[in-house]
Formats: sequence, C-alpha cells, structure tokens
Amino acid sequence: MRQAIRAELSAIQPLDALEQAHLADALAWVDSGAELCRTAKPATPPKHLVSYFVVVDGDHLLLVDHRNAQLWLPTGGHVEPGEHPRTTVLREFEEELGLATTQAVAAPLMVTCTTTVGLTAGHTDVSLWYVVQASRQQALVFDQDEFHAVRWFHCDELPFERSDPHLRRFAEKWAAQRRAMPAAAWPPNRPVHRPPAAAAHPP
Repeated sequence: MRQAIRAELSAIQPLDALEQAHLADALAWVDSGAELCRTAKPATPPKHLVSYFVVVDGDHLLLVDHRNAQLWLPTGGHVEPGEHPRTTVLREFEEELGLATTQAVAAPLMVTCTTTVGLTAGHTDVSLWYVVQASRQQALVFDQDEFHAVRWFHCDELPFERSDPHLRRFAEKWAAQRRAMPAAAWPPNRPVHRPPAAAAHPP
C-alpha cells in the first residue's frame, strides 16, 4: 500500500512552488518508512494521511461546517491502515453524505501538508484532494455528530476566511482543470444517490 500511496502523490502536477514543496515533503515522508495512517484518535501518529474529496456541481462546491475543526471544509476522512486513499473516498462519501458513486475515483488533484486547528489542533494532515461530482438537487444525509451543517457554495462565494488555508488554491487549480478539459470529459466521475432512510436538505 505504501507504493500505491506514493503513486497517488506522483500523479499530481503541482500548482505552484508551495504545492511542489508539499509534494516533496509528502514523498519524503512516504519513503522514510514512517507510519502513514492514524492508528489512534485524535492524532497518533502526529502526521498522518487524509483523503479530502471535494464534491462539485458545475461552479459550485459542497462544504461541511466541521465541529472539531470549526471550519467550513471539504468532506473527507482519515485513511485507515491498509486502505487505499480512493477507497477512503468511497467509504466516507457514503458515510458522511449518504451518497455512492458508480465510477472509479480519479487521481487526486492536489496535495497539502497542513497543521490542524480547532479542537484537535497541532498535528499534521497530509491531505490528498480528490474531486467527486454530485447534483445540487440531491438530498443529503450528513453526519450531524461530525458536522453542524452542509452547504453548496458558488465558487465566487467560498468562505476562505473560515476554511482550510489551501481551499483558495484548490479552487484555482480546479477551475484551471475544468477550463483545460473537453466538455465531454467533464466530470471525471459521476456518483449516483443511494436513498437513505431520512433526508436532510442543505441550507
């Protein structure tokens, strides 16, 4: 699995010098033989792998108001030992939003190495940022123990002042990718809704 994680990182084309530095740091960390996954909550080891998956629909992104981080964040979760990061996306996509995808998750768009804030501040998340397509018309069932709320944001109205410090750079990279791809090739994956027992609509 270490080589599979390395391959995910190697597939990323850095946006800028900062991402190049984060990518080099992440690759060196993988190659060091260190434990890559969280083995105990809240932060053991203090540096571990996370799969973000940014749910998008056209020019809108779905963010969650995360209770612990106290920020609007993309959905995602910690990669379990022995789990491929794309499997984490599929698992968390259903657990956090009540959705499932019928197509394979595409390679990550971005990587960041970030010191966390909020109630579990101080550890480092090495985050692979994936993109997953969904419709804004779908009802969402979100994990109310983990999130205060979920909300679709237009790309011009993203809450950068209270979000992941790299969300603005992700939005720039995502927009550039959309411009570069033929219309027939976008989105790279298309999830379908799995009806849950109860539904909650985003505000």
